[in-house]
Order: sequence, then structure tokens, then C-alpha cells
Amino acid sequence: MTGSFQIDGYAIISEDGMLADATRVMPDSLKYEADYAFFESALDGVDLVVHGRHSQEQQPRAPTRRRLILTQRIPDLAPHPSNPNALQWNPLGASFDDAVTAIGVPVRRVGVIGGTDVFALFLDRFNAFHLTRAPGVWLPGGRPVFPDVPRRRPEDVLVDHGMSADPPRMLDAERNLPMVTWRRVRP
Repeated sequence: MTGSFQIDGYAIISEDGMLADATRVMPDSLKYEADYAFFESALDGVDLVVHGRHSQEQQPRAPTRRRLILTQRIPDLAPHPSNPNALQWNPLGASFDDAVTAIGVPVRRVGVIGGTDVFALFLDRFNAFHLTRAPGVWLPGGRPVFPDVPRRRPEDVLVDHGMSADPPRMLDAERNLPMVTWRRVRP
């Protein structure tokens, strides 16, 4: 475990490593019922969800989850204007530990759900990263899962940040939808 938190990342990506199209929207081609079920179940087990302004999950329980929403529109930390369970966080003005403390509840498990810059911020802190790749989906010019993508494969980025792949887990055999959990092997 890194620090006092278990930090897991979650992403479904296209064949070319994109998590959204060029308009920052997750297209229907990246939406699979099996991945959605895995994702929702995983978020039910975290104490805090971390994401950027464009990466909010759209689930019935989403408004009830404690969350940090990254933004550079504030100096450090501020209450979210419309979600009492959310705190806006500028990592340039406040540390992650300070942001977690400001949430005001005990946090042991953190789920990071993107986007690109948010994932980059946690690359050296993830304990695990759950990466699902949608077969046959390409999003040229889309939003990459990590800043070095598509120049580099997402898997290579994870290896360079001290992570190793578990065997693939088939979320949906009929649709050939594998998910690979990457785990931290070195600090």
C-alpha cells in the first residue's frame, strides 16, 4: 500500500489507448455492461472517488459518493458549488493528503477514475490500475488514458511506473472484453 491509502485506478480504453473521443466524451463504443458492473461494484468499495471535471461516473449512486474533483479554477481547496459530498481540489495549491483530510471522513480506499491528467498525477501512487481495452474500437485524436499515449502503449507506461500485470480477467467472453489489473511491484 502506498502511504496510508489503497489507491486504485479504473479505465476502459480504445485499442489506441483513448478513454474519450476528441470532444472529451466517452462514446457508446466504450460502454459495456460487464465493464460498467465491474466499475460500479469497485466504486461501491471505495471511501473516496477522485476525478477531473469531465470524468464523473453516471450512476444512480454517484451523488452519494465522497469525491475530490480536480480543477485549476481555485487556488487550493473549495466546497463544490452543487454537490455537498464533493470537494474541489487544485493539486498545485494543496497536497493530496491535505485534500483527503479536508474531506472530513476516514479514507482508506481511493478510486481514481480519470481523466488523463488525473491518472498522470497518481501514476507513482497507484497500488493497482484496472485497465479494460475495448476490442476493435479506435478513437484517433481522442483523449489518452496517460499523457504519453498514443506515442507509447498504456501498458508500457504502467511498467515504467513500477507496475506488473496480473493475468487478464475476461469481463465478457462473448464480446471478448478483457480487463487486466496492474499492481505495484516497486515503490
